[in-house]
Amino acid sequence: MYRIILASESPRRKEIMELMGISYEVMASNVKEEVAETEPAAMVQALAALKTENIVARLIQSNKEEEDNIIIGADTMVFYREHALGKPKNKEDAIRMLSMLSNNTHEVYTGVNIIIRKQNGERRVLTFAVCTKVTVQSMTIEQIKDYVDSGEPMDKAGAYAIQGKFGIYIKEINGDYYNVVGFPIAKIYESLYECGIDIKK
Repeated sequence: MYRIILASESPRRKEIMELMGISYEVMASNVKEEVAETEPAAMVQALAALKTENIVARLIQSNKEEEDNIIIGADTMVFYREHALGKPKNKEDAIRMLSMLSNNTHEVYTGVNIIIRKQNGERRVLTFAVCTKVTVQSMTIEQIKDYVDSGEPMDKAGAYAIQGKFGIYIKEINGDYYNVVGFPIAKIYESLYECGIDIKK
C-alpha cells in the first residue's frame, strides 16, 4: 500500500483526484520555481521535478519513512506561438493575453514528475509532458473585459479556466481535457499502472 502525496495545493488537482476516487494527501512544495529549460515540454517537466524533489527532501528530513510513497508533482503552462503565458499580473495583462488567444489555437502543457519511493531505499522516477491544443472562438473586446471582470482569470495560467466561465468560448480541444484543467490524470494513472501500481486501490 502506497501513501500518495500530491505536491500541490491546487484546488483543481485535488478535485480531479477526488473525482477519480483516489486517496491522497497534500504536501505543497515551497520551492522557487525557476528552471533553465526553455522548450515547453522540458520546462514544465523540470518545474514538476522541482516540486517532487522538494517533498522528498522534506520527507527524509522528517524521518517519517514508515511506508512506501508515491509523490506526484505537476506544472501547467499555456504557450502561444512558443511564448509562455503565466498568470496575469493585473486586469490589463489578462485582457492582453485573452486578446492574443481569441480566434487562435494555443497549446497547454503539463509536466508531470512522479517519484516512487520504497522503505527499502528503492526509488523510481517517472516523468512526462502532455500537450493539448485549444482553439478559442473569436471574442469581442467587450466579451474579454466582461470575463476579466468576473475575476476568474486572475490566478490562472493563460488567464482562463476551461472548466469555468470561459468554457463558453472554447471552440475545440485536441487532446486531454483534464490536462487543460492542470492534471492529466489518465496518463498519470496509466504510467503507474504500467509499473504494477493501481492508485485506485
